Amino acid sequence: MAKDVIIACDFESAEETFKFLDNFTGRKPYVKIGMELYYAEGPAIVKEIKKRGHKIFLDLKLHDIPTTVKKAMAVLSKLDVDMTNVHAAGTVPMMEAAIEGLTKPDGTRNTMLIAVTQLTSTTEEVMQEDLLIEKPLPEVVMHYAANAKKAGLDGVVCSPLEAGVVHDKCGAEFLTVTPGVRFAGADAQDQKRITTPEDARLRGSDYIVVGRPITKAEDPQAAYERCIKEFLGE
Repeated sequence: MAKDVIIACDFESAEETFKFLDNFTGRKPYVKIGMELYYAEGPAIVKEIKKRGHKIFLDLKLHDIPTTVKKAMAVLSKLDVDMTNVHAAGTVPMMEAAIEGLTKPDGTRNTMLIAVTQLTSTTEEVMQEDLLIEKPLPEVVMHYAANAKKAGLDGVVCSPLEAGVVHDKCGAEFLTVTPGVRFAGADAQDQKRITTPEDARLRGSDYIVVGRPITKAEDPQAAYERCIKEFLGE
């Protein structure tokens, strides 16, 4: 199974994004386009980044009634991104509808679909007090992962701390895409459940999503190469 480092391009504009991507020579980083950038620039930013040779994780976290999600995914399917996502809390029928929407009339699907279990900024206390989900956080994550697999998804977004258990429950081929990754000694900022790139690899993460440790680095290419080395051993 391919593993990779995905850079979270959480920028305000296309100009800022391309200025950042121009730092990289040689290997084209896999990039994440999130809500901020997509809502600012629309599909054009996806098409231009694809044209530049980057793989794309379109991180919009759809969560709505099944019909709405299916129609939205049908629109996104035309962008042919490599990966996109929904919230697992939207239920199995919603996730099944998302798969239907991403599947083209000829029966092919070019985009991997994953589901967010619990955000890495969420602690068990917050989950129980704010969301009134009384089960332990690891149990909730595993239940959501099992639902995503039942719905036919390719994997989940989870903390690196949970990646190995997700594989144990859902199989080695079920993807774990893990944000909440920081270099040793770095500020955790708003993330709560975090690891280093090397620890994420040892815990079974298939993809790590890394934002500020690379995007805010004095030398983004050097930070990216460090991340690649620590996570992929290259």
